[in-house]
Amino acid sequence: MLVLALDTATPVVTAGLVELPGSGPAVPLATRAHDGRKHGELLVPAVRALCAEAGRPLPSVEAIVVGVGPGPFTGLRVGIATAAALGHALDVPVHGVCSHDAIATAWSASGTRMDAAGSARGTRMDAVWSASGTSMDTAGSARGTHVDAAGSADGTRPGTGNLLVVTDARRREVYWAAYDPAARRLTGPAVEAPAALAERLPELAIGTVVGDPAFAGPLGTAVTGPATPAPEALVEVAAGALRAGRAPAPVEPLYLRRPDAVEPTGRKRVTA
Repeated sequence: MLVLALDTATPVVTAGLVELPGSGPAVPLATRAHDGRKHGELLVPAVRALCAEAGRPLPSVEAIVVGVGPGPFTGLRVGIATAAALGHALDVPVHGVCSHDAIATAWSASGTRMDAAGSARGTRMDAVWSASGTSMDTAGSARGTHVDAAGSADGTRPGTGNLLVVTDARRREVYWAAYDPAARRLTGPAVEAPAALAERLPELAIGTVVGDPAFAGPLGTAVTGPATPAPEALVEVAAGALRAGRAPAPVEPLYLRRPDAVEPTGRKRVTA
């Protein structure tokens, strides 16, 4: 099954064409990740480029998976609106998944390569990733992570305990969700100030924090990649529904708070 995966929940515009076999991991055919805030200008050209790179015309897409956040209002709605429009035009189902779930899934698979900034360059979820030296046991837990020379050394392992995913919510806050080591969500997503969240890390039994490395200082702990959802990880989250042919639920964005812009409440009275 050929699946188009989109996510605009973070400052990085992510898109990918992914092959989902009847069994086994999703296989990325072509991916695009643009680090910038012009989501509306970047997403559709990225989709066109994906199709050209993979040699697969857009009408061959059989399903669409889109990250529904949490994320800021403006960027998030671009991805969801684009997915809905393409789904309608192609007459294919559109499945919404939590973007944090995809980040957790990619980390659990531990086939992530990161650049110096810790952003995801691509994830492979094969049982063995011989090219990077990362192997997986039968339970799918990571035995090692390959990182570019600017990152941490080969063979690093996630810490023991639960996993916390954090992304930028602006207004000096973070979006977060907690997961067990198998990437099953325990609580969240929610939005909170980093200092307040830091006080809850022992309560949540957090051993590893992944996501935006800019929050390492405020959280008082290391934050590693991936910082954005990989396309194949988005598809993995929806794989059960896709393979079963289940009708998707309505795609609802996870804003978690009101947008920054508000409508005026009316003219103020001016008195002498």
